[in-house]
Amino acid sequence: MSPTAIEILATVLFALAVLHTFLVKRFAHWAHRYPEGSIPENILHFLAETEVVFGLWAAALFGGIILLNLHPGSLGELLGSVGHAVEAGVKYVEDQNYNEPKFVLVIMVVAATRPVVTLAEWLISRVAAVLPLAPATSFYAAALAVGPLLGSFITEPAAMTLLAVVLKRRYFNAGISRRLAYATLGLLFVNVSIGGVLTHFAAPPVLMVASKWNWGIGHMFQHFGWRAIIACVVSTAAVTFWFRKELASIAVERPAGGRIPVWLTGLHLLSMALVVVFAHHPDVFFGIFMVFLGMVKATSEYQDGLKLKEGLLVGFFLAGLVTLGSLQAYWLKPLIQSLGGDALYFGVTGLTAITDNAALTFLGSLVEGLSDPLKYALVAGAVSGGGLTVIANAPNPAGAGILQDSKVFNGEGISPLSLLLGALWPTAVAIAAFWFLPGPR
Repeated sequence: MSPTAIEILATVLFALAVLHTFLVKRFAHWAHRYPEGSIPENILHFLAETEVVFGLWAAALFGGIILLNLHPGSLGELLGSVGHAVEAGVKYVEDQNYNEPKFVLVIMVVAATRPVVTLAEWLISRVAAVLPLAPATSFYAAALAVGPLLGSFITEPAAMTLLAVVLKRRYFNAGISRRLAYATLGLLFVNVSIGGVLTHFAAPPVLMVASKWNWGIGHMFQHFGWRAIIACVVSTAAVTFWFRKELASIAVERPAGGRIPVWLTGLHLLSMALVVVFAHHPDVFFGIFMVFLGMVKATSEYQDGLKLKEGLLVGFFLAGLVTLGSLQAYWLKPLIQSLGGDALYFGVTGLTAITDNAALTFLGSLVEGLSDPLKYALVAGAVSGGGLTVIANAPNPAGAGILQDSKVFNGEGISPLSLLLGALWPTAVAIAAFWFLPGPR
């Protein structure tokens, strides 16, 4: 079946959005050519925000759907078709499932609060204390080896948010080199992508297929989980060893603020748990979120500023990705159907660089009669390539949104090419663990 005009338009706009993500740093450079506060400077800085990219091009798609549904002719016929055309655009948007962007917005704000971050730092510090390394080095190793695995229980977006907040304060704002910054960013993205596969409910690409294929916690750990643990530890150990001298020179920074009451930390964890439990019911978890915001306001002496702006921008990014990505099935689904074994695994690993890995596994779940080895290849490839770009895995925009404003990037944002290079090593380790290690799969 030939693609429709709207599908072709969506693919063109999707390609332009991907190209835009690779040009965000260039937009930031161009912005400096204009006087501070001028309209051109503000517009270019806006275009340099990674999180607005897909939302902007999704808005262009909405406008394109309206234009394609207009009926040119006499002035009366044209005006008469405007209402129908707008209704077609609205219907397309309303037919999309935006639960994931809403969930990421809420869990990101809840997870980035001081009580939750302080608890996470304490847990990581306990692991770091047993490592025979300099304090800053041991914390770095523990954070990036163990922290992402927490995503299997608190969800990947929450783990990404927690780690990004901690890493920003302790390392990215401490004057580390660009090489270490991008190596850390790539390691973080890849490890979070694979770190959520110990369970069946935490990683977006697994969540898309777990129910249909009857994958539970036992299946996930037997086929995926132990491989993820090995990959996280090996890739983190290698990066830590490579940058050991620079890491050892970083001053140890303790969490800011005084002691936080245990009951308040418990309420934050309960709020986060309830959001996760009702992740598929946005009307419920938004109600929980409203109560949570009231609690934060009442306990402001133990709180930092909420990351509402960052959460909204990430939600906007993911909503745009959903809007554009849902019309790519006409070429992605046949492509997945045509691949098998090695080709499917490596093909999906590469495709994650240009589209969300959860979208790939969802499309794969629509293919009837997929064998168990091909199911494994599809999901393993999706998580293996989840750190290659900002758009490869749903939690990545959350980490990028927090870290791109750190001191090391000087307000220029994150370079997609440098991120790709930084992710190559941990991606290679993930490929070795998920595809070449013997064992059940």
